[in-house]
Amino acid sequence: MFTLALSVCAQARFSYLHMKYLFFSWLAVFVGSWVVYVEYSSYTELCRGHECKNSICDKFQKGVIDGSACNSLCEKDTLYLGKCLSAKPSNQVYSGSWGDMEGIIKCQMEEDPHYDLGIELEPRKESASFNRPTKGTSMEKPFIYRDKLHLFQTSAKVGDQANLADLVTLVFGVADSNKDGQISLSEAHSAWALLQLNEFLLSIVLQDREHTPRLLGFCGDLYVMEKVPYVPLYGVSLPWMVELWIPASLRRSIDQWAAPSWPRKAKIGIGLFELVEDVFHGTFGSFLMCDVSAAGFGYTERHDIKVVDARRIVPEAAFQEAMRERRCEEDSDCMYGRDCLTSCDLTKHRCTTEVTQPNLAKVCSTLKDYLLYGAPSEIKDELEKQLYACIALKGASEQMEMEHSLILNNLKTLLWKKISHTKDS
Repeated sequence: MFTLALSVCAQARFSYLHMKYLFFSWLAVFVGSWVVYVEYSSYTELCRGHECKNSICDKFQKGVIDGSACNSLCEKDTLYLGKCLSAKPSNQVYSGSWGDMEGIIKCQMEEDPHYDLGIELEPRKESASFNRPTKGTSMEKPFIYRDKLHLFQTSAKVGDQANLADLVTLVFGVADSNKDGQISLSEAHSAWALLQLNEFLLSIVLQDREHTPRLLGFCGDLYVMEKVPYVPLYGVSLPWMVELWIPASLRRSIDQWAAPSWPRKAKIGIGLFELVEDVFHGTFGSFLMCDVSAAGFGYTERHDIKVVDARRIVPEAAFQEAMRERRCEEDSDCMYGRDCLTSCDLTKHRCTTEVTQPNLAKVCSTLKDYLLYGAPSEIKDELEKQLYACIALKGASEQMEMEHSLILNNLKTLLWKKISHTKDS
């Protein structure tokens, strides 16, 4: 009897363990299938490079657009789209190769046929995105010069700048893809479409400053930039499933562990401060940095800073025009990107045009932990003091420009003195 009872208990326990095993096996299969489905769905939605290529090549073969990358992309197949890096369906990003050059290929895809300045400062792609200019078959330099001057003024991209003619000359040099001294209508279509993109415009404006990757070529609004070897600015890129389970404190520790040595971090910081100088009342107007997260920047083997995602570095004139039209009920309605906030005028229920924080304050906030971790003890207190003074800068302050210049120079001098005698400088 006792033996029979033991046998029954053993069978019951075995049955329980068997059911438990089956349940967890089923759960693992279900979760695994769900993850695969989500990943596949995300990939097919985000990664539409073949559609982008087909659309661009169709317009090229019809003679609507032209550019230095068109033959390689559409006829010779020497411009190859590799790994998908897209974060949004409307903005296709791929690593790739062009002959023996590595690059990043970016292409705009139609997402929504409406143009809502309350959300974006770049027009979304529509079927008629290559319809400007509307006349001519081949344009000599004087004609394109006058035409683009008018287009820049009406687009409100950079505002009414005294040196607009110089900017037009730079644009002409890029648009003339075959360097024959003329711009065909198809080349002009490509150039006009590209000039609507903040990132492309910034690459033109800063092409002599080396803070943006070099433009390798374009076809329509698809363009190829040189690849930046180290991205993001700091930290480690992890799969999203892993990110979900990592505590914030551990994530910060991992980021600091993966960062370069402090002198190299200081050089990267100086480069970012120099970028702020270049976009603040620069040669071709002011730009606002509306996403100063680490993911938007990278650096080279020599630890020179590079902007890898400039979609949220926007011309101040275009930003102010958009904000002037945006309706609001509270200040949070007047946010663009991650970092550009203005206030809400409750008497008019419209956003004001002045940002509450200048570019420098946002950059200092991003760099604070990055530069203070591992900083030499003899400058750490002064560095911390200067960084907090920088973060406290306000956009609407009457003496903001003077304070801005003073703090910027202090930070650059402090860092440079400490690393100027090292091989990392």
